[in-house]
Amino acid sequence: MAAKKSLADQAYETIKTRILNLTYPPGMPLTEAMLTDALGMSRNPVRTALKMLQSEGLIVTDYYKSMTVKEITDNDIQEIYQLRELFEGAAFKLIFDSGRAEEYSYRIEAKLVQMCASAGNIYEWELADTNMHLEIVSIFENQRITKFYESNLSELIRMGLYSVKNGMRIEATNANLKKMIEFMRKNNYEKAFEILRNDHFIIGKDKALGWVE
Repeated sequence: MAAKKSLADQAYETIKTRILNLTYPPGMPLTEAMLTDALGMSRNPVRTALKMLQSEGLIVTDYYKSMTVKEITDNDIQEIYQLRELFEGAAFKLIFDSGRAEEYSYRIEAKLVQMCASAGNIYEWELADTNMHLEIVSIFENQRITKFYESNLSELIRMGLYSVKNGMRIEATNANLKKMIEFMRKNNYEKAFEILRNDHFIIGKDKALGWVE
């Protein structure tokens, strides 16, 4: 049983990673036969993994029981980015209003170090970027907001990868975050938030939607 569970976990992690990094893009049909061949496993662990991913909403089935990777619509992107701006905008303001701008500048900088180290791998970079955003909303100490991010984490990562693939430049984003941190240490909310808003709410959303300049 332990061996079967281990194989199921391996299948789950591999398939999930391939969905999140867009190796298996939204809308792609999936079959047990295809995945067992791709993973070099028997059907049982793959079937278990697929059930887990269906329960998470990453894989959907239609009336004929055909499986596909969950689509991400333009409306999904608009709604998620709207919620992110509401949460993170309020959180960023609270960081300054509570006198913790310098403290959070170092906390965000620690996440930025991970982003810079992952600049050559857009999936790893996007994971680090997501952790940076989680650091910002941690100021609320609100479990419900944390759960929102956790429940939408897969979508956030895939949308972020859309942004990069559609022209959002990792190096420029990292450089702008360094400037944002400098403004935080100077307690300059307006300049710091302008960078966060432009890079991560406006440009990020537009690129995820495929809007080009």
